[in-house]
Amino acid sequence: MVNSKVSNRLADSSLGERGSDRRMDDERKNRSMMYKSEDRITNKTIPNKPEELDNILNPLVKKWFFSKFKEFSLPQLYGVMEVHNKNNVLISAPTGATKTLTSFLAVLNELIDSDQKGILEDRVYCVYVSPLKALSNDISVNLLRPLQEMELLSGGKIHVRIGVRTGDTTAHEKAKMLRRPPHILITTPESLAISLTSSKFRECMRKVDWLIVDEIHALAENKRGVHMSLSIERLAQLSPAMARVGLSATISPLEEIAKFLVGYESGNEKSNLRSCKIVNVQFLKEMDLKVLCPTADLIDVSYKKMHDAQYNLLHNLIKDHRTTIIFTNTRSATERVIHNLKQKFPEDYKENIGAHHGSLGKHSRKNIEDRLRKGEMKVVVSSTSLELGIDIGYVDLVLLLGSPKSVARCLQRIGRSGHQLHSVTKGRIVVLDRDDLVECSVLLKAAIEKNIDRIHIPTDCLDVLAQQIAGIAVSDKIHIDELKDVVKRSYCYHSINDKDFMDVIDYLAGRYVALEDRHIYAKIWHDKESGMIGKRGKMSRVIFMTNVGTIPDETHVQVKIGEHIVGTIDEAFLEKLKKGDVFVLGGNTYEFKFARGMTAQVNASVNRPPTVPSWFSEMLPLSFDLAMQIGKFRRLVDEKMRLRKSEEEIISFINEYLYVDKNGAVSIYKYLREQYLFSEIPNDKKILIETFSDRGRTFFVFHTLFGRRVNDSLSRCVALAISKIQHRDVDIGITDNGFFISSPKKVQAINALKALKSDQIRKIAENAIDRTEILARRFRHCATRAMMILRNYLGRSKRVGRQQVSSMILLTFVKRIDQNFSILKEAKREVLEDLMDIENTSLILGEIEKGNIKIKELNTEIPSPFAFSLISQGYTDTLKIEDRVEFLRRMHQRVLEKIEGE
Repeated sequence: MVNSKVSNRLADSSLGERGSDRRMDDERKNRSMMYKSEDRITNKTIPNKPEELDNILNPLVKKWFFSKFKEFSLPQLYGVMEVHNKNNVLISAPTGATKTLTSFLAVLNELIDSDQKGILEDRVYCVYVSPLKALSNDISVNLLRPLQEMELLSGGKIHVRIGVRTGDTTAHEKAKMLRRPPHILITTPESLAISLTSSKFRECMRKVDWLIVDEIHALAENKRGVHMSLSIERLAQLSPAMARVGLSATISPLEEIAKFLVGYESGNEKSNLRSCKIVNVQFLKEMDLKVLCPTADLIDVSYKKMHDAQYNLLHNLIKDHRTTIIFTNTRSATERVIHNLKQKFPEDYKENIGAHHGSLGKHSRKNIEDRLRKGEMKVVVSSTSLELGIDIGYVDLVLLLGSPKSVARCLQRIGRSGHQLHSVTKGRIVVLDRDDLVECSVLLKAAIEKNIDRIHIPTDCLDVLAQQIAGIAVSDKIHIDELKDVVKRSYCYHSINDKDFMDVIDYLAGRYVALEDRHIYAKIWHDKESGMIGKRGKMSRVIFMTNVGTIPDETHVQVKIGEHIVGTIDEAFLEKLKKGDVFVLGGNTYEFKFARGMTAQVNASVNRPPTVPSWFSEMLPLSFDLAMQIGKFRRLVDEKMRLRKSEEEIISFINEYLYVDKNGAVSIYKYLREQYLFSEIPNDKKILIETFSDRGRTFFVFHTLFGRRVNDSLSRCVALAISKIQHRDVDIGITDNGFFISSPKKVQAINALKALKSDQIRKIAENAIDRTEILARRFRHCATRAMMILRNYLGRSKRVGRQQVSSMILLTFVKRIDQNFSILKEAKREVLEDLMDIENTSLILGEIEKGNIKIKELNTEIPSPFAFSLISQGYTDTLKIEDRVEFLRRMHQRVLEKIEGE
């Protein structure tokens, strides 16, 4: 068991007590130095005084506030005055730390004050954007209630209006908003873009005072956020004085999120960032975190004993708390956990247990959320859908089954417990194998010390740019220089080069005449002489509004042998497959041949284990930063073993370094010691490549603990190098901890890795994905976003299968037109930068070239302890779980025998 009770003092800083000392030093400084400045992005280090907030609050708002709360919270002392003064501000605090009320208090205060003075105008004063429709409804309820309570306190009518505009808003409700615009508009990124294109409604947003972006961390890391960043710049064109307020859970680096929120003052390359103040109050809540093992031994234990112990542990934890949320890492695991709890404890779990994930219908999810708020649920099991800040009432325990794969996600999930400001955030991570024990122990250390993984913000997304330019042209005629200026004010597009920008304009303006043969017509006109741009065609507005958004349509793919259907797989799984990959479906093994549309053709006669497990597409990838921290821990232990430190000394170090108890430290020590005695411990400075043979195939296991996104790109490049050098295809298996290459013939896998160069890796990776399913599927997503393929036209929807067929024909076609065609270029960028991690892959190869990362080779008869999970992944679908546990026990016994023999 790994255990940590975290105090406010420790949680304040990544350096524990030193962070507390540093904060006290800051407070000793002259109070006139209110902010620690780094360029235009500044950190607010000292809160305002309660009297300052008292002075700005309308008497009615003040009366209401202190009827509900005893005092201002710390986020309010830091943030309310910034919102009141219409400064750009990013507020980062744990879930349940009053971020939302902090952002809205000054807004409500001004609206109430204007209403009482009779100067409240019929316009939108505040736009609130959230990533979830459910979150929008929560905020609507949480704003309407205070207004109703203030009406009761005042004894008069309050005329402040709240309006929700999402995809679920009816035409009647939208018409009402036109007649009487809401003073606070609650919307989603997609509906904001539509509102800005609506010629009548956009007039209501000409003098917006505040834009509030909630859960901004969840938007910044994907194309919805990129899309929103351009919508914000379009809104800023209408309301130049608008203040931007971002609300974020724990994320890093906050400076990047702040830049994403505010953008630049102009599109000029040398332009300044807009100013933004960062309010970072991460030290508010007390955390009670533990890593739990159901059994004392994680390897020499039977499946039945492990299974029973796991569910007895879960049941006892649930029983001791009022309401529990369990997070799994896959939707299938979510359903399995509910089934097993009901089966093992039928008297305890009936109507008080439920699932919440993206595959469920909207009404099912809403029912679970409502019952959570009412306290009717004992336990809810979720994959990822409850991570964001939906109001779900009182939860006093969060359980994570397996590693959440990133520190930020861990804190976000665990933060769903103790949602009230002064409640303890209580979380337990349940681990079932030794790799998970090490990973979660390091993750816990990083979470305690606030050593958060860095977020990846996509930039220069040409498909999103094409869609938004089409929307801008629908709204009004615009000069191309002004258009470029608007685009480049966005943080996501500030560095876009002129060629990429003009390629998108040329595509939209119909410069590629050959595309008309594929029924792709111009969306805009561009007069090169005058520089003006405008919409083309009467249907432009309707086409934009019915095809807006960045979330791709997904569906299931039929698996066939000839014309015989053998089952279905999800599209996310299909895009991971390449020709020759083996997978299991319905208990049988199949070899993937090719896919057309939503049909995958396979061979049935296969004598190889699976190379891609069925759950692979659902698994969350380990973040690169956390992977490097695990590698560093391995290196520190390896160094102590090489210095022949005693077992007691090393266990003491592990216990101190990871905040673990003695049992946890002993389990981790034994695992690392076995690997050390067997061969070597791979770490952040050492890659171990072990070679062994099994069933007529040679396996090369690359211990590259850099996370699955890096290993995905690295393994594909190694495989491509082998095919170029030796003209042989190989099987690949990938995990977060490394990858393996296998072949029935001799291949130069190690030389292939050494041949890869950091300055050439992007081009090699582009070649590696050129004819893959992953590029074909991602090209469809990009082509749909860029409106090359229309999901909806003339009231009819195009099925995903038809979209995919169209995109595959189109992909071949645009390759002939131009290998650097903007949307094809974007599909490649998305695969390499967003899905994989080509940047950190290049970084690792650069470190190998400099000699900072060594490569060690090892020939062995059996896999090393660290290789168990890598090699066994292919067998997880063909073996029953109990057989897999027995397989791992046998392998472990063979390793111990080899160590003892030597």
